[in-house]
Amino acid sequence: MVRPGMMRGGGRGGMGMGMRVRGAPFMNKKTFLPRHPFDLTLAEMAFPRVQPAQDDSVLTNALLKRSQDLTPAAAEQTAISNLVSKVQAVLDNIVIAPGDFTKCQLEEVRQVGSFKKGTMMAGSNVADIVIILKSLPTRDCAEALGKKVEEDLEKSMKTEVVPTAEALSLSFSEKGFEISNSLAKVRCLIATLPQNMRKLETEKHLDFKIIQSHLAAIRHTRWFEENAHHSTIKVLIRILKDLARRFDGFKPLNPWICDLLAHSAIMNNPSRQALPVNVAFRRVFQLLASGLFVPGSAGITDPCEVGHFRVHTSMTLVQQDECCMTAQTLVRVLAHGGYKHILGFVENTTVANEMSVWDGVVVSPMEPAYEKPSEKKDGEEDDMECVEGETISEEPIE
Repeated sequence: MVRPGMMRGGGRGGMGMGMRVRGAPFMNKKTFLPRHPFDLTLAEMAFPRVQPAQDDSVLTNALLKRSQDLTPAAAEQTAISNLVSKVQAVLDNIVIAPGDFTKCQLEEVRQVGSFKKGTMMAGSNVADIVIILKSLPTRDCAEALGKKVEEDLEKSMKTEVVPTAEALSLSFSEKGFEISNSLAKVRCLIATLPQNMRKLETEKHLDFKIIQSHLAAIRHTRWFEENAHHSTIKVLIRILKDLARRFDGFKPLNPWICDLLAHSAIMNNPSRQALPVNVAFRRVFQLLASGLFVPGSAGITDPCEVGHFRVHTSMTLVQQDECCMTAQTLVRVLAHGGYKHILGFVENTTVANEMSVWDGVVVSPMEPAYEKPSEKKDGEEDDMECVEGETISEEPIE
């Protein structure tokens, strides 16, 4: 429900929460029609610029500098690349010539996630590899495969002089197993062929949703390589991931949502040409503030899922409101020159939830517009704008 007096143009972001109409029976049936919030970039023909665009080179340089700071150093990239190459080679050999290894059969091995996409963050030297099995994925076979990979790695490195920092260790998780040293980590995520999914049993096999998320990571990486390889998109993704890490209101923006949001902000425009990173950065805050990720918004459709699945419905209604609320505060901070606080050059994330002053202009934080409804009374119906059965568990693989 929406707090009294907090509609602000029809609800958070102007989307509205729907009006309850009582009357004839035909009036009770509601049709859910998602709408896209106002976007000045898409409406530029209707709102032509009356003055030339101001020089925004200061923000552009700041964005590029921040992206460079967030990019892993050469030593980090070398360490993770070396470990991934070794693990990949061992797994490829098991696919081609398993020898006496009969615990499970491998179909193929795919690199996924931020390492494959080229959007890794400094200080997070982790790469993901999905292993698709022909057989059903039991916990025993995942452990046996992990031990086999560790054994083959040690054999292949016998002739090398291995520094102490690069000594390998093996650990297991509910997703598969991990090969790591003190410099990098490779997560080997177990999946199976799509036709095997219906045969999975809870007691015997790995969790259905986890395997589903591993298969989705393959689709995400394939889509990214085909559609989001532009360097500007990668710059903006790193910045969005950093914002999600530093601002509480943006924490629900998982890596896949950041990928799609950056791609949409840069490429979804009338010319279909990549927008400059400074324009796309401002546009992200404008879209989120206008209600891109609130109930009733068309949002961003997941290009890798069947049907019209909107990615923001993986967030709770409280999280959607907090994301919009945070953006509505920060878009005003950005408009008055507070980009250093937003980007993290000045460590002050309180600008999102405390009053701040910029050249005499007071920016007060927004208040929540949504509060959990009380228990329904008999005869009351759910509001279609509030209750949507589209939630999905998004595993933070990437």
